[in-house]
Amino acid sequence: MENKNRVFYGAFFFFAIVLIAFVLVPLLRLITLPSPHLLLSAFKDKSAIASIKNSLFYSFITALISLIFGIPLAFLMAKERFGKMEKAVETIVDLPLAVPHTVAGIALLFVFGRKGVIGSLFYKGFGFKITGTGIAIVIAMMFVSLPYLVDSAKDGFKSVDYELEKASSILGASLFYTFFKIYIPLSSRQIETGFLLTWARAISEFGAVVILAYYPMTAPVKIYDAFTQYNLAVSTAIASVLLIICLSIFLFLRAVINRK
Repeated sequence: MENKNRVFYGAFFFFAIVLIAFVLVPLLRLITLPSPHLLLSAFKDKSAIASIKNSLFYSFITALISLIFGIPLAFLMAKERFGKMEKAVETIVDLPLAVPHTVAGIALLFVFGRKGVIGSLFYKGFGFKITGTGIAIVIAMMFVSLPYLVDSAKDGFKSVDYELEKASSILGASLFYTFFKIYIPLSSRQIETGFLLTWARAISEFGAVVILAYYPMTAPVKIYDAFTQYNLAVSTAIASVLLIICLSIFLFLRAVINRK
Protein backbone atom coordinates (compact mmCIF):
# COMPACT_ATOMS: atom_id res chain seq x y z
CA MET A 1 0.00 0.00 0.00
CA GLU A 2 2.80 2.39 0.91
CA ASN A 3 4.48 1.83 -2.47
CA LYS A 4 1.22 2.61 -4.26
CA ASN A 5 0.91 5.82 -2.24
CA ARG A 6 4.42 6.82 -3.28
CA VAL A 7 3.55 6.24 -6.92
CA PHE A 8 0.38 8.29 -6.49
CA TYR A 9 2.20 11.22 -4.87
CA GLY A 10 5.06 10.90 -7.34
CA ALA A 11 2.66 11.25 -10.27
CA PHE A 12 0.98 14.25 -8.69
CA PHE A 13 4.34 15.90 -7.98
CA PHE A 14 5.28 15.44 -11.63
CA PHE A 15 2.17 17.27 -12.84
CA ALA A 16 2.60 19.94 -10.15
CA ILE A 17 6.24 20.60 -11.13
CA VAL A 18 5.33 20.82 -14.83
CA LEU A 19 2.62 23.40 -14.04
CA ILE A 20 4.87 25.42 -11.72
CA ALA A 21 7.61 25.44 -14.38
CA PHE A 22 5.04 26.50 -16.98
CA VAL A 23 4.36 29.66 -14.90
CA LEU A 24 7.85 30.30 -13.57
CA VAL A 25 10.15 29.74 -16.55
CA PRO A 26 8.71 32.47 -18.86
CA LEU A 27 8.76 35.00 -15.99
CA LEU A 28 12.35 34.20 -15.05
CA ARG A 29 13.34 34.32 -18.70
CA LEU A 30 11.78 37.77 -19.09
CA ILE A 31 13.58 39.11 -16.01
CA THR A 32 16.98 37.73 -17.00
CA LEU A 33 16.77 38.41 -20.76
CA PRO A 34 17.43 42.18 -20.96
CA SER A 35 20.99 43.36 -20.33
CA PRO A 36 21.66 45.79 -17.44
CA HIS A 37 22.28 48.51 -20.01
CA LEU A 38 18.87 47.89 -21.61
CA LEU A 39 17.13 47.93 -18.24
CA LEU A 40 18.86 51.19 -17.37
CA SER A 41 17.69 52.70 -20.64
CA ALA A 42 14.10 51.88 -19.68
CA PHE A 43 14.54 53.83 -16.46
CA LYS A 44 15.90 56.79 -18.44
CA ASP A 45 12.91 56.81 -20.80
CA LYS A 46 10.49 59.35 -19.30
CA SER A 47 7.48 57.96 -21.17
CA ALA A 48 8.26 54.43 -19.95
CA ILE A 49 8.59 55.59 -16.33
CA ALA A 50 5.37 57.60 -16.67
CA SER A 51 3.51 54.54 -17.97
CA ILE A 52 4.71 52.42 -15.03
CA LYS A 53 3.70 55.16 -12.58
CA ASN A 54 0.27 55.34 -14.24
CA SER A 55 -0.19 51.59 -13.88
CA LEU A 56 0.79 51.60 -10.20
CA PHE A 57 -1.25 54.69 -9.32
CA TYR A 58 -4.47 53.95 -11.21
CA SER A 59 -4.50 50.28 -10.21
CA PHE A 60 -4.17 51.28 -6.54
CA ILE A 61 -7.02 53.78 -6.90
CA THR A 62 -9.05 51.04 -8.60
CA ALA A 63 -8.44 48.67 -5.69
CA LEU A 64 -9.45 51.34 -3.16
CA ILE A 65 -12.70 52.17 -4.97
CA SER A 66 -13.43 48.47 -5.36
CA LEU A 67 -12.91 48.10 -1.62
CA ILE A 68 -15.35 50.90 -0.79
CA PHE A 69 -18.11 49.67 -3.10
CA GLY A 70 -17.31 45.96 -3.06
CA ILE A 71 -17.48 45.31 0.69
CA PRO A 72 -21.15 46.33 1.08
CA LEU A 73 -22.08 44.19 -1.92
CA ALA A 74 -20.05 41.25 -0.60
CA PHE A 75 -21.73 41.50 2.80
CA LEU A 76 -25.23 41.56 1.30
CA MET A 77 -24.36 38.53 -0.83
CA ALA A 78 -22.87 36.68 2.16
CA LYS A 79 -26.05 37.32 4.17
CA GLU A 80 -28.18 36.33 1.13
CA ARG A 81 -30.17 39.56 1.31
CA PHE A 82 -31.02 39.53 -2.38
CA GLY A 83 -33.51 36.70 -1.91
CA LYS A 84 -34.61 35.07 -5.15
CA MET A 85 -32.20 37.32 -7.06
CA GLU A 86 -29.17 35.92 -5.20
CA LYS A 87 -27.96 33.65 -8.02
CA ALA A 88 -28.57 36.35 -10.60
CA VAL A 89 -26.51 38.86 -8.59
CA GLU A 90 -23.67 36.34 -8.16
CA THR A 91 -23.69 35.70 -11.90
CA ILE A 92 -23.60 39.43 -12.72
CA VAL A 93 -20.73 40.05 -10.29
CA ASP A 94 -18.65 37.24 -11.83
CA LEU A 95 -19.61 38.06 -15.41
CA PRO A 96 -16.50 40.22 -16.12
CA LEU A 97 -14.37 37.10 -15.50
CA ALA A 98 -15.97 35.42 -18.52
CA VAL A 99 -16.11 38.42 -20.86
CA PRO A 100 -13.09 38.94 -23.17
CA HIS A 101 -11.45 42.18 -22.10
CA THR A 102 -11.55 43.77 -25.54
CA VAL A 103 -15.29 43.07 -25.52
CA ALA A 104 -15.50 44.71 -22.08
CA GLY A 105 -13.68 47.74 -23.48
CA ILE A 106 -16.13 48.08 -26.37
CA ALA A 107 -19.09 47.68 -23.99
CA LEU A 108 -17.70 50.36 -21.66
CA LEU A 109 -17.10 52.64 -24.65
CA PHE A 110 -20.82 52.63 -25.45
CA VAL A 111 -21.53 53.79 -21.90
CA PHE A 112 -18.63 56.12 -21.07
CA GLY A 113 -17.54 57.17 -24.56
CA ARG A 114 -18.23 60.66 -25.94
CA LYS A 115 -21.48 59.36 -27.49
CA GLY A 116 -22.18 56.86 -24.73
CA VAL A 117 -25.09 56.88 -22.28
CA ILE A 118 -23.09 58.48 -19.46
CA GLY A 119 -20.17 59.90 -21.41
CA SER A 120 -22.42 62.08 -23.56
CA LEU A 121 -23.94 63.68 -20.46
CA PHE A 122 -20.51 64.77 -19.22
CA TYR A 123 -19.43 65.89 -22.68
CA LYS A 124 -22.55 67.91 -23.49
CA GLY A 125 -23.04 69.25 -19.98
CA PHE A 126 -19.47 70.04 -18.95
CA GLY A 127 -17.41 69.63 -22.11
CA PHE A 128 -15.53 66.82 -20.37
CA LYS A 129 -14.55 63.71 -22.28
CA ILE A 130 -14.12 60.63 -20.04
CA THR A 131 -12.28 58.52 -22.61
CA GLY A 132 -8.57 59.11 -22.80
CA THR A 133 -8.32 60.15 -19.14
CA GLY A 134 -7.23 58.58 -15.87
CA ILE A 135 -10.90 58.16 -14.98
CA ALA A 136 -11.37 55.93 -18.02
CA ILE A 137 -8.38 53.84 -16.99
CA VAL A 138 -9.85 53.31 -13.52
CA ILE A 139 -13.25 52.43 -15.00
CA ALA A 140 -11.71 49.82 -17.32
CA MET A 141 -9.51 48.37 -14.57
CA MET A 142 -12.36 48.22 -12.08
CA PHE A 143 -14.73 46.46 -14.47
CA VAL A 144 -12.40 43.51 -14.96
CA SER A 145 -10.97 43.27 -11.42
CA LEU A 146 -13.92 43.96 -9.08
CA PRO A 147 -15.07 40.28 -8.87
CA TYR A 148 -11.84 39.29 -7.13
CA LEU A 149 -12.49 41.57 -4.16
CA VAL A 150 -16.22 40.88 -3.91
CA ASP A 151 -15.83 37.10 -4.05
CA SER A 152 -12.96 37.04 -1.55
CA ALA A 153 -14.72 39.37 0.92
CA LYS A 154 -17.96 37.39 0.56
CA ASP A 155 -16.18 34.17 1.50
CA GLY A 156 -14.70 35.95 4.51
CA PHE A 157 -18.07 37.21 5.74
CA LYS A 158 -19.61 33.78 5.23
CA SER A 159 -16.94 32.19 7.41
CA VAL A 160 -17.94 34.31 10.43
CA ASP A 161 -20.06 32.35 12.90
CA TYR A 162 -23.62 33.75 12.93
CA GLU A 163 -23.77 33.08 16.68
CA LEU A 164 -21.34 35.95 17.20
CA GLU A 165 -23.78 38.32 15.49
CA LYS A 166 -26.63 37.01 17.62
CA ALA A 167 -24.60 37.43 20.82
CA SER A 168 -23.66 40.96 19.79
CA SER A 169 -27.33 41.78 19.10
CA ILE A 170 -28.44 40.34 22.47
CA LEU A 171 -25.87 42.56 24.19
CA GLY A 172 -27.48 45.57 22.53
CA ALA A 173 -25.00 46.25 19.76
CA SER A 174 -26.27 47.63 16.47
CA LEU A 175 -25.58 45.85 13.19
CA PHE A 176 -23.33 48.77 12.25
CA TYR A 177 -21.20 48.15 15.35
CA THR A 178 -21.25 44.37 14.82
CA PHE A 179 -20.15 44.78 11.21
CA PHE A 180 -17.11 46.89 12.05
CA LYS A 181 -16.16 45.17 15.31
CA ILE A 182 -16.83 41.53 14.40
CA TYR A 183 -17.29 40.95 10.67
CA ILE A 184 -14.51 43.20 9.40
CA PRO A 185 -11.80 42.01 11.86
CA LEU A 186 -12.66 38.32 11.39
CA SER A 187 -12.76 38.71 7.59
CA SER A 188 -9.74 41.02 7.32
CA ARG A 189 -7.47 38.39 5.80
CA GLN A 190 -9.90 37.55 2.98
CA ILE A 191 -10.56 41.26 2.38
CA GLU A 192 -6.83 42.00 2.20
CA THR A 193 -6.33 39.06 -0.16
CA GLY A 194 -9.18 40.34 -2.34
CA PHE A 195 -7.63 43.82 -2.35
CA LEU A 196 -4.28 42.37 -3.41
CA LEU A 197 -5.81 40.26 -6.17
CA THR A 198 -7.84 43.24 -7.42
CA TRP A 199 -4.76 45.45 -7.47
CA ALA A 200 -2.71 42.78 -9.25
CA ARG A 201 -5.42 42.20 -11.87
CA ALA A 202 -5.91 45.93 -12.42
CA ILE A 203 -2.23 46.67 -12.91
CA SER A 204 -1.97 44.05 -15.64
CA GLU A 205 -5.11 45.04 -17.53
CA PHE A 206 -4.64 45.82 -21.21
CA GLY A 207 -7.65 44.96 -23.40
CA ALA A 208 -10.29 47.17 -21.80
CA VAL A 209 -7.83 49.99 -21.05
CA VAL A 210 -6.40 50.24 -24.56
CA ILE A 211 -9.90 50.72 -26.00
CA LEU A 212 -11.26 53.12 -23.40
CA ALA A 213 -8.07 55.09 -22.72
CA TYR A 214 -5.06 54.59 -24.98
CA TYR A 215 -3.66 57.74 -23.39
CA PRO A 216 -2.38 58.39 -20.79
CA MET A 217 -0.47 55.17 -21.38
CA THR A 218 -0.28 52.51 -18.73
CA ALA A 219 2.68 50.12 -18.78
CA PRO A 220 0.87 47.28 -20.65
CA VAL A 221 -0.27 49.76 -23.32
CA LYS A 222 3.23 51.22 -23.58
CA ILE A 223 4.67 47.71 -23.99
CA TYR A 224 2.16 47.01 -26.76
CA ASP A 225 2.88 50.37 -28.40
CA ALA A 226 6.63 49.70 -28.47
CA PHE A 227 6.06 46.17 -29.74
CA THR A 228 3.87 47.32 -32.65
CA GLN A 229 6.62 49.75 -33.62
CA TYR A 230 8.99 46.77 -33.94
CA ASN A 231 10.94 47.91 -30.89
CA LEU A 232 11.07 44.60 -29.08
CA ALA A 233 14.09 45.66 -27.02
CA VAL A 234 12.22 48.59 -25.46
CA SER A 235 9.03 46.59 -24.87
CA THR A 236 11.09 43.81 -23.26
CA ALA A 237 12.89 46.26 -20.98
CA ILE A 238 9.66 47.91 -19.84
CA ALA A 239 8.02 44.52 -19.33
CA SER A 240 10.95 43.35 -17.22
CA VAL A 241 10.92 46.48 -15.05
CA LEU A 242 7.16 46.27 -14.56
CA LEU A 243 7.39 42.57 -13.70
CA ILE A 244 10.13 43.18 -11.12
CA ILE A 245 8.16 46.00 -9.49
CA CYS A 246 4.89 44.03 -9.45
CA LEU A 247 6.50 40.87 -8.07
CA SER A 248 8.28 42.87 -5.35
CA ILE A 249 5.08 44.58 -4.21
CA PHE A 250 3.04 41.40 -4.54
CA LEU A 251 5.47 39.29 -2.50
CA PHE A 252 5.81 42.01 0.15
CA LEU A 253 2.05 42.36 0.60
CA ARG A 254 1.64 38.58 0.61
CA ALA A 255 4.21 38.31 3.38
CA VAL A 256 2.44 41.01 5.42
CA ILE A 257 -0.94 39.31 5.04
CA ASN A 258 0.40 35.84 5.85
CA ARG A 259 2.07 37.10 9.03
CA LYS A 260 -1.31 38.04 10.52
